[in-house]
Amino acid sequence: MTLKIGDPAPDFALPDATGKRVHLSDFRGQTVVVYFYPRDNTSGCTKEACSFRDAYPDFQNRNVAVLGISADDAKAHQKFTEKYQLPFPLLCDEGGKVAATYGSYGLKKFMGKEYMGVFRHTFVIAPDGTIAQIYRKVKPDAHATEILQALGDP
Repeated sequence: MTLKIGDPAPDFALPDATGKRVHLSDFRGQTVVVYFYPRDNTSGCTKEACSFRDAYPDFQNRNVAVLGISADDAKAHQKFTEKYQLPFPLLCDEGGKVAATYGSYGLKKFMGKEYMGVFRHTFVIAPDGTIAQIYRKVKPDAHATEILQALGDP
């Protein structure tokens, strides 16, 4: 089943870099940007995370939470967060179960090899818990700005 705009966003509870469990349902009543990305400290993922970091005050002004999710472990997330001073939580989805429920995990190909991994997709969750926007073709360096423009003025 592929998620569509208007569908209820699948709830999840994942640990952040410090081990604290973060539930999507904790953000009910607030817009949430959930972005799935392949791997910490890779070129595209670093550009994407830094674009969210640089635009973070604009998300805060709109009362929008930002959550990054990848299959990396807490140690990798902690290093990535510290290295780039990321002000939002990165969540550990080891094994990609949550990414799979969002259609953001599957067979990938790179340099002739096939492997299972996380796709770079973003979901904007409305305050009522439904999916307001889906981005499946993401340009990492301009993505945060693209979402802010779609959200409109605070």
